[in-house]
Amino acid sequence: MAEPIRLLIVDDSPFMRRAISSLVDGESDIKVVGTAKDGQDAIRQIQDLKPDIATMDIEMPVMDGLTALKIIMEKFPIPIIMLSSLTEEGAKETLDALDLGAADYIPKNLSNVSLNILKIKDDLISKIKAITAKKYFFKPRLNEQTGGVSKAMPFKENGTAVKNNKIDIVAIGSSTGGPKALQDVIPKLPQNFPVPIIIVQHMPKAFTGSFAERLSSISHIKVIEAAGGEIIKPGTAYLSPGDKHLSIVKETREGFVISLSTEPEDLINRPSVSVMMESVAKGYPGKALGVILTGMGSDGLMGMKKIKETGGKTIAQDEATCVVYGMPKAVVDAGIADMILPIYKIGDEIIRETVC
Repeated sequence: MAEPIRLLIVDDSPFMRRAISSLVDGESDIKVVGTAKDGQDAIRQIQDLKPDIATMDIEMPVMDGLTALKIIMEKFPIPIIMLSSLTEEGAKETLDALDLGAADYIPKNLSNVSLNILKIKDDLISKIKAITAKKYFFKPRLNEQTGGVSKAMPFKENGTAVKNNKIDIVAIGSSTGGPKALQDVIPKLPQNFPVPIIIVQHMPKAFTGSFAERLSSISHIKVIEAAGGEIIKPGTAYLSPGDKHLSIVKETREGFVISLSTEPEDLINRPSVSVMMESVAKGYPGKALGVILTGMGSDGLMGMKKIKETGGKTIAQDEATCVVYGMPKAVVDAGIADMILPIYKIGDEIIRETVC
Protein backbone atom coordinates (compact mmCIF):
# COMPACT_ATOMS: atom_id res chain seq x y z
CA MET A 1 0.00 0.00 0.00
CA ALA A 2 1.30 3.44 -0.97
CA GLU A 3 2.42 5.83 1.73
CA PRO A 4 -0.09 8.64 2.45
CA ILE A 5 0.58 12.13 1.13
CA ARG A 6 2.37 14.13 3.84
CA LEU A 7 0.69 17.51 4.32
CA LEU A 8 1.93 20.56 6.24
CA ILE A 9 -0.63 23.27 7.12
CA VAL A 10 0.66 26.84 7.49
CA ASP A 11 -1.66 29.47 8.96
CA ASP A 12 -1.44 31.96 11.82
CA SER A 13 -5.05 31.21 12.82
CA PRO A 14 -5.48 28.22 15.20
CA PHE A 15 -9.06 27.92 13.92
CA MET A 16 -7.92 27.66 10.29
CA ARG A 17 -5.23 25.10 11.14
CA ARG A 18 -7.81 22.93 12.90
CA ALA A 19 -10.39 23.48 10.16
CA ILE A 20 -8.06 22.49 7.32
CA SER A 21 -6.85 19.47 9.29
CA SER A 22 -10.45 18.37 9.81
CA LEU A 23 -11.12 18.56 6.06
CA VAL A 24 -8.57 15.85 5.30
CA ASP A 25 -9.09 13.74 8.44
CA GLY A 26 -11.23 11.21 6.63
CA GLU A 27 -8.78 10.75 3.75
CA SER A 28 -6.72 7.62 4.30
CA ASP A 29 -4.20 8.71 1.65
CA ILE A 30 -3.51 12.16 3.18
CA LYS A 31 -1.75 12.62 6.51
CA VAL A 32 -1.24 15.95 8.29
CA VAL A 33 2.36 15.71 9.50
CA GLY A 34 2.49 19.16 11.09
CA THR A 35 1.12 22.68 11.38
CA ALA A 36 3.01 25.96 11.32
CA LYS A 37 1.92 29.38 12.63
CA ASP A 38 4.03 31.61 10.34
CA GLY A 39 6.50 31.55 7.47
CA GLN A 40 9.59 31.00 9.60
CA ASP A 41 7.94 28.12 11.38
CA ALA A 42 6.95 26.68 7.98
CA ILE A 43 10.54 26.76 6.71
CA ARG A 44 11.79 24.95 9.83
CA GLN A 45 9.11 22.29 9.60
CA ILE A 46 9.62 21.68 5.90
CA GLN A 47 13.29 21.01 6.64
CA ASP A 48 12.50 18.74 9.61
CA LEU A 49 9.34 16.94 8.44
CA LYS A 50 9.91 16.84 4.67
CA PRO A 51 6.21 17.03 3.71
CA ASP A 52 5.07 16.23 0.17
CA ILE A 53 2.92 19.37 -0.06
CA ALA A 54 1.84 22.34 2.07
CA THR A 55 -1.06 24.77 2.29
CA MET A 56 -0.01 28.31 3.14
CA ASP A 57 -1.81 31.47 4.18
CA ILE A 58 -0.47 34.74 2.79
CA GLU A 59 -1.03 37.21 5.64
CA MET A 60 0.91 36.02 8.70
CA PRO A 61 3.04 37.67 11.41
CA VAL A 62 6.83 37.21 11.77
CA MET A 63 7.16 36.09 8.13
CA ASP A 64 4.35 36.31 5.57
CA GLY A 65 3.48 33.59 3.11
CA LEU A 66 5.03 35.22 0.04
CA THR A 67 8.40 35.72 1.74
CA ALA A 68 8.37 32.14 3.00
CA LEU A 69 7.32 30.83 -0.42
CA LYS A 70 10.26 32.53 -2.14
CA ILE A 71 12.74 30.99 0.32
CA ILE A 72 11.11 27.55 0.10
CA MET A 73 11.16 27.50 -3.70
CA GLU A 74 14.80 28.59 -3.79
CA LYS A 75 16.15 26.21 -1.14
CA PHE A 76 13.92 23.13 -0.88
CA PRO A 77 10.99 23.38 -3.31
CA ILE A 78 7.81 21.44 -2.65
CA PRO A 79 4.32 22.06 -4.04
CA ILE A 80 2.55 24.86 -2.16
CA ILE A 81 -1.20 25.57 -2.31
CA MET A 82 -1.95 29.15 -1.23
CA LEU A 83 -5.07 30.15 0.72
CA SER A 84 -6.24 33.30 -1.06
CA SER A 85 -8.87 35.87 -0.13
CA LEU A 86 -11.37 36.82 -2.85
CA THR A 87 -10.44 40.50 -2.94
CA GLU A 88 -8.51 42.72 -5.36
CA GLU A 89 -5.50 42.65 -3.03
CA GLY A 90 -5.96 38.90 -2.58
CA ALA A 91 -5.85 38.47 -6.37
CA LYS A 92 -2.59 40.43 -6.64
CA GLU A 93 -0.97 38.44 -3.82
CA THR A 94 -2.14 35.14 -5.31
CA LEU A 95 -0.71 36.00 -8.72
CA ASP A 96 2.54 37.01 -7.02
CA ALA A 97 2.58 33.62 -5.29
CA LEU A 98 2.05 31.77 -8.58
CA ASP A 99 4.91 33.75 -10.12
CA LEU A 100 7.12 32.69 -7.21
CA GLY A 101 6.31 29.03 -7.78
CA ALA A 102 3.14 28.16 -5.88
CA ALA A 103 1.43 25.18 -7.52
CA ASP A 104 -2.10 26.53 -7.09
CA TYR A 105 -4.46 28.30 -4.70
CA ILE A 106 -7.69 27.74 -2.81
CA PRO A 107 -9.96 30.81 -2.61
CA LYS A 108 -11.41 31.56 0.80
CA ASN A 109 -14.04 34.09 1.78
CA LEU A 110 -12.72 35.82 4.88
CA SER A 111 -16.07 37.47 5.58
CA ASN A 112 -17.61 34.13 6.53
CA VAL A 113 -14.73 31.73 6.93
CA SER A 114 -16.57 29.29 9.23
CA LEU A 115 -19.05 28.49 6.44
CA ASN A 116 -16.69 28.87 3.51
CA ILE A 117 -14.15 26.39 4.86
CA LEU A 118 -16.61 23.54 4.24
CA LYS A 119 -17.04 24.58 0.59
CA ILE A 120 -13.36 24.20 -0.19
CA LYS A 121 -13.07 20.60 1.03
CA ASP A 122 -13.50 18.83 -2.33
CA ASP A 123 -11.37 21.41 -4.13
CA LEU A 124 -8.56 21.13 -1.59
CA ILE A 125 -8.50 17.33 -1.48
CA SER A 126 -8.62 16.96 -5.27
CA LYS A 127 -5.80 19.48 -5.73
CA ILE A 128 -3.60 17.86 -3.08
CA LYS A 129 -3.99 14.47 -4.77
CA ALA A 130 -3.62 15.73 -8.34
CA ILE A 131 -0.58 17.93 -7.68
CA THR A 132 1.29 15.23 -5.74
CA ALA A 133 0.45 12.53 -8.30
CA LYS A 134 3.49 13.53 -10.36
CA LYS A 135 6.86 15.11 -9.69
CA TYR A 136 6.23 18.80 -9.29
CA PHE A 137 7.58 20.90 -12.14
CA PHE A 138 8.73 24.46 -11.50
CA LYS A 139 10.45 26.99 -13.73
CA PRO A 140 10.63 30.76 -13.33
CA ARG A 141 7.95 32.69 -15.19
CA LEU A 142 10.33 33.73 -17.99
CA ASN A 143 13.75 32.25 -18.56
CA GLU A 144 16.10 31.49 -21.40
CA GLN A 145 13.83 28.71 -22.63
CA THR A 146 10.52 30.54 -22.41
CA GLY A 147 11.20 34.24 -22.67
CA GLY A 148 11.29 36.49 -25.67
CA VAL A 149 9.69 36.62 -29.08
CA SER A 150 10.82 34.19 -31.74
CA LYS A 151 13.65 35.82 -33.70
CA ALA A 152 12.61 33.95 -36.85
CA MET A 153 9.35 35.90 -37.22
CA PRO A 154 8.68 36.91 -40.85
CA PHE A 155 7.21 40.37 -41.44
CA LYS A 156 6.07 42.40 -44.39
CA GLU A 157 7.87 45.65 -45.12
CA ASN A 158 5.26 47.61 -43.14
CA GLY A 159 5.95 45.53 -40.02
CA THR A 160 2.79 43.45 -40.17
CA ALA A 161 3.25 39.74 -39.55
CA VAL A 162 2.80 37.57 -42.62
CA LYS A 163 -0.34 35.55 -41.90
CA ASN A 164 -0.85 31.88 -42.64
CA ASN A 165 -3.98 31.42 -44.78
CA LYS A 166 -5.28 28.50 -42.72
CA ILE A 167 -5.41 29.50 -39.03
CA ASP A 168 -7.63 32.50 -38.28
CA ILE A 169 -8.07 32.16 -34.50
CA VAL A 170 -6.36 30.57 -31.49
CA ALA A 171 -8.38 29.09 -28.60
CA ILE A 172 -6.56 28.28 -25.34
CA GLY A 173 -7.89 26.45 -22.28
CA SER A 174 -6.16 25.93 -18.92
CA SER A 175 -6.81 25.28 -15.24
CA THR A 176 -4.50 24.25 -12.37
CA GLY A 177 -1.03 25.59 -13.21
CA GLY A 178 -2.50 27.61 -16.06
CA PRO A 179 -1.52 31.13 -14.97
CA LYS A 180 2.18 30.23 -15.06
CA ALA A 181 1.74 28.28 -18.30
CA LEU A 182 -0.02 31.19 -19.99
CA GLN A 183 2.78 33.48 -18.84
CA ASP A 184 5.18 31.19 -20.68
CA VAL A 185 3.11 31.21 -23.89
CA ILE A 186 1.46 34.60 -24.45
CA PRO A 187 4.58 36.81 -23.95
CA LYS A 188 6.26 34.98 -26.85
CA LEU A 189 3.73 36.26 -29.37
CA PRO A 190 4.73 39.34 -31.41
CA GLN A 191 2.99 42.71 -31.21
CA ASN A 192 1.49 42.37 -34.68
CA PHE A 193 0.21 38.84 -34.10
CA PRO A 194 -2.16 38.29 -37.05
CA VAL A 195 -5.15 36.54 -35.42
CA PRO A 196 -7.26 36.90 -32.24
CA ILE A 197 -6.78 34.67 -29.20
CA ILE A 198 -9.57 33.47 -26.90
CA ILE A 199 -8.56 32.20 -23.44
CA VAL A 200 -10.48 30.35 -20.75
CA GLN A 201 -8.57 29.91 -17.48
CA HIS A 202 -10.47 28.39 -14.54
CA MET A 203 -10.23 31.21 -12.01
CA PRO A 204 -12.56 33.12 -9.65
CA LYS A 205 -14.29 36.26 -10.91
CA ALA A 206 -12.25 38.40 -8.49
CA PHE A 207 -9.00 37.22 -10.08
CA THR A 208 -9.51 37.30 -13.85
CA GLY A 209 -9.34 41.09 -14.26
CA SER A 210 -6.06 41.30 -12.35
CA PHE A 211 -4.66 38.33 -14.24
CA ALA A 212 -5.53 39.86 -17.63
CA GLU A 213 -3.77 43.09 -16.62
CA ARG A 214 -0.70 41.22 -15.44
CA LEU A 215 -0.52 39.05 -18.54
CA SER A 216 -0.91 42.12 -20.75
CA SER A 217 1.86 43.96 -18.87
CA ILE A 218 4.45 41.27 -19.70
CA SER A 219 3.27 40.60 -23.27
CA HIS A 220 3.70 42.25 -26.66
CA ILE A 221 0.02 41.79 -27.50
CA LYS A 222 -2.94 43.26 -25.63
CA VAL A 223 -4.72 41.00 -23.14
CA ILE A 224 -8.12 42.05 -21.78
CA GLU A 225 -10.80 40.55 -19.59
CA ALA A 226 -13.82 40.15 -21.86
CA ALA A 227 -16.84 42.24 -20.91
CA GLY A 228 -19.12 40.97 -23.68
CA GLY A 229 -19.95 42.67 -26.96
CA GLU A 230 -16.36 43.15 -28.14
CA ILE A 231 -15.64 42.57 -31.83
CA ILE A 232 -12.65 40.24 -31.76
CA LYS A 233 -9.55 41.63 -33.44
CA PRO A 234 -6.12 40.31 -34.44
CA GLY A 235 -3.32 40.88 -31.97
CA THR A 236 -5.63 40.85 -28.94
CA ALA A 237 -6.23 38.07 -26.40
CA TYR A 238 -9.64 37.92 -24.71
CA LEU A 239 -9.75 36.26 -21.26
CA SER A 240 -13.10 34.97 -20.05
CA PRO A 241 -14.28 36.43 -16.73
CA GLY A 242 -14.36 33.95 -13.88
CA ASP A 243 -18.13 33.63 -13.56
CA LYS A 244 -19.34 33.48 -17.20
CA HIS A 245 -19.10 31.12 -20.14
CA LEU A 246 -17.53 32.81 -23.16
CA SER A 247 -18.61 32.14 -26.74
CA ILE A 248 -18.05 33.90 -30.02
CA VAL A 249 -21.05 34.74 -32.21
CA LYS A 250 -21.25 36.46 -35.60
CA GLU A 251 -23.55 39.43 -35.06
CA THR A 252 -21.99 42.26 -37.10
CA ARG A 253 -20.55 42.84 -40.56
CA GLU A 254 -17.25 43.64 -38.84
CA GLY A 255 -16.89 40.10 -37.56
CA PHE A 256 -17.36 37.89 -34.52
CA VAL A 257 -18.49 39.24 -31.17
CA ILE A 258 -17.76 38.03 -27.63
CA SER A 259 -20.85 36.68 -25.87
CA LEU A 260 -20.98 35.99 -22.11
CA SER A 261 -23.59 33.87 -20.36
CA THR A 262 -24.25 31.81 -17.23
CA GLU A 263 -25.86 29.14 -19.44
CA PRO A 264 -25.49 26.21 -19.34
CA GLU A 265 -25.67 26.24 -15.55
CA ASP A 266 -25.15 22.51 -15.00
CA LEU A 267 -21.47 22.38 -16.00
CA ILE A 268 -18.81 21.77 -13.36
CA ASN A 269 -16.67 24.64 -14.64
CA ARG A 270 -17.78 28.19 -15.36
CA PRO A 271 -16.18 29.41 -17.53
CA SER A 272 -15.99 26.23 -19.58
CA VAL A 273 -13.14 25.60 -22.01
CA SER A 274 -15.34 23.34 -24.13
CA VAL A 275 -18.16 25.89 -24.44
CA MET A 276 -15.65 28.43 -25.76
CA MET A 277 -13.87 26.01 -28.10
CA GLU A 278 -17.08 24.60 -29.55
CA SER A 279 -18.16 28.12 -30.52
CA VAL A 280 -14.74 28.74 -32.08
CA ALA A 281 -14.96 25.48 -34.06
CA LYS A 282 -18.41 26.46 -35.31
CA GLY A 283 -17.37 29.99 -36.24
CA TYR A 284 -14.02 29.10 -37.81
CA PRO A 285 -14.39 25.59 -39.27
CA GLY A 286 -10.99 24.34 -40.44
CA LYS A 287 -9.31 27.60 -39.43
CA ALA A 288 -8.99 27.28 -35.63
CA LEU A 289 -6.02 26.24 -33.53
CA GLY A 290 -6.99 24.70 -30.18
CA VAL A 291 -4.46 24.61 -27.34
CA ILE A 292 -5.06 22.74 -24.08
CA LEU A 293 -2.74 23.41 -21.14
CA THR A 294 -2.23 22.03 -17.63
CA GLY A 295 -5.29 21.42 -15.47
CA MET A 296 -7.43 18.92 -13.57
CA GLY A 297 -10.34 17.08 -15.10
CA SER A 298 -11.32 16.90 -18.75
CA ASP A 299 -12.82 20.31 -19.55
CA GLY A 300 -11.81 21.15 -23.10
CA LEU A 301 -11.99 17.59 -24.41
CA MET A 302 -15.25 18.10 -26.32
CA GLY A 303 -14.15 21.51 -27.55
CA MET A 304 -10.83 20.23 -28.86
CA LYS A 305 -12.69 17.35 -30.50
CA LYS A 306 -14.96 19.81 -32.33
CA ILE A 307 -11.98 21.86 -33.52
CA LYS A 308 -10.34 18.66 -34.81
CA GLU A 309 -13.56 17.38 -36.45
CA THR A 310 -14.07 20.66 -38.33
CA GLY A 311 -10.56 20.53 -39.79
CA GLY A 312 -8.66 22.68 -37.30
CA LYS A 313 -5.41 21.87 -35.50
CA THR A 314 -4.80 20.91 -31.88
CA ILE A 315 -1.91 21.20 -29.42
CA ALA A 316 -1.72 19.58 -25.96
CA GLN A 317 0.86 20.37 -23.28
CA ASP A 318 3.05 17.40 -22.42
CA GLU A 319 2.93 15.57 -19.10
CA ALA A 320 6.43 16.55 -17.95
CA THR A 321 5.71 20.29 -17.93
CA CYS A 322 2.14 20.17 -16.57
CA VAL A 323 1.49 20.93 -12.91
CA VAL A 324 -1.50 18.58 -13.30
CA TYR A 325 -1.72 16.30 -16.35
CA GLY A 326 -5.49 16.06 -16.50
CA MET A 327 -7.03 18.20 -19.25
CA PRO A 328 -4.20 17.56 -21.73
CA LYS A 329 -4.20 13.83 -20.88
CA ALA A 330 -7.90 13.58 -21.74
CA VAL A 331 -7.19 15.07 -25.16
CA VAL A 332 -4.09 12.94 -25.77
CA ASP A 333 -5.82 9.73 -24.66
CA ALA A 334 -8.72 10.48 -27.02
CA GLY A 335 -6.25 10.66 -29.91
CA ILE A 336 -7.17 14.19 -30.96
CA ALA A 337 -3.90 16.02 -30.25
CA ASP A 338 -1.98 16.84 -33.44
CA MET A 339 1.02 17.88 -31.33
CA ILE A 340 2.11 17.16 -27.75
CA LEU A 341 4.64 19.77 -26.67
CA PRO A 342 6.44 21.05 -23.56
CA ILE A 343 5.17 24.42 -22.41
CA TYR A 344 8.29 26.28 -23.55
CA LYS A 345 7.72 25.18 -27.18
CA ILE A 346 4.01 25.95 -27.44
CA GLY A 347 4.37 29.69 -28.05
CA ASP A 348 6.77 29.07 -30.93
CA GLU A 349 4.42 26.47 -32.41
CA ILE A 350 1.47 28.89 -32.24
CA ILE A 351 3.60 31.37 -34.19
CA ARG A 352 4.49 28.72 -36.79
CA GLU A 353 0.84 27.75 -37.22
CA THR A 354 -0.43 31.30 -37.63
CA VAL A 355 2.42 33.12 -39.38
CA CYS A 356 4.10 31.95 -42.59
